[in-house]
Amino acid sequence: MAGKASNSNEASQHNKATHRKKASLQEEKYVAYVSTYTQGDSHGIKIYDVDMENGRFIEKDKVEITNSSYVTISHNGKILYSITDFGVESYTILADGNLEMLNFAPINGMRGCYVSTDYTDSYLFVAGYHDGKLTVLRLKEDGSIGEITDEIFHKGLGSVAERNFRPHINCARMTHDNKYLLVADQGMDHVNVYRFDLITGKVLLADIIRSELESAPRHIKISRDGRFIYIVHEWKCYIDVYSYEEKNGQPIFEKLQSIGTCRCDKGSSNAASALTFSSDYKYLLSTNAGDNSAVLYSVDENTGMLTEVFCLPVSGEYPKDASLFPNNRFLVSLNHETNDMTFFHVHPEQGTMVMNGAPVKVNVPNCIIFHRL
Repeated sequence: MAGKASNSNEASQHNKATHRKKASLQEEKYVAYVSTYTQGDSHGIKIYDVDMENGRFIEKDKVEITNSSYVTISHNGKILYSITDFGVESYTILADGNLEMLNFAPINGMRGCYVSTDYTDSYLFVAGYHDGKLTVLRLKEDGSIGEITDEIFHKGLGSVAERNFRPHINCARMTHDNKYLLVADQGMDHVNVYRFDLITGKVLLADIIRSELESAPRHIKISRDGRFIYIVHEWKCYIDVYSYEEKNGQPIFEKLQSIGTCRCDKGSSNAASALTFSSDYKYLLSTNAGDNSAVLYSVDENTGMLTEVFCLPVSGEYPKDASLFPNNRFLVSLNHETNDMTFFHVHPEQGTMVMNGAPVKVNVPNCIIFHRL
């Protein structure tokens, strides 16, 4: 009898622990920030409460800002930074997820298309597509944006055809050891690797990761442990996977894999767009304009290699960005040309994605980021 009572108590405690874990997950609250161009609407950032159980958004607030091409959140989770016309803006993230403006800073160039911070939240990096310019700005202790510490114009000629005949910087992202800044130049078909001086905020070219001709490297993501680099190529619709380490004070990159983002038919016109990790880094998500699809990969955390889970339509045109919900049960696609967001149930284990309710209207959306309150 004593043995049975002990087993019963253990089972009871296990059930209670399971219920507590489920309750904890249900109590986690998130907001989603969606950046947009402002065509007839001056509110370039939309804020949504996230319904984690049903995989939907509830509009919460909106922020008056022009042409928010891209947003990012500081690594300490306290500040949101956004591209805007002629510069960048910083916002304090309030307890309820709403935003309170800190300041605006000019970038001495044309409007940027990407923004990120270093891993100490001491500097802000802005990528300029239109003028091929990288801008580095110092961040103050309160998260507001300070002065420009460096600015580099990429130079040279790519293949003289269409739009990639000159530099177009599309992404600037720091390696996890905070030593090198990776800058994707879509026009020149390579990623510049800059050594970064954390004291002065200056960059110095250390290496170049070269891609295929007319492949147009667009966005860069880095694995959770910092050992693997993922580069999505817009024109040729594929992702390159590299290992990264530093040896004798030099960055070393070794290509491990190239994998397509869609089954591109000969003569078809497709363009890879987004590149986003799931919050647990188990999955990597990309999207394809033209094919109008989302492609999900599982990530081998030991080798860095990708395996396709599914590539399925998003029921919208030009999915410029997409993201899994933090619980990996739902997916949202930002459809730039149909001015909406579409929602899906996802089952990565089964390789399926099923429509989840009606689209939500939002004009020319650019990117999305989830934030846990």
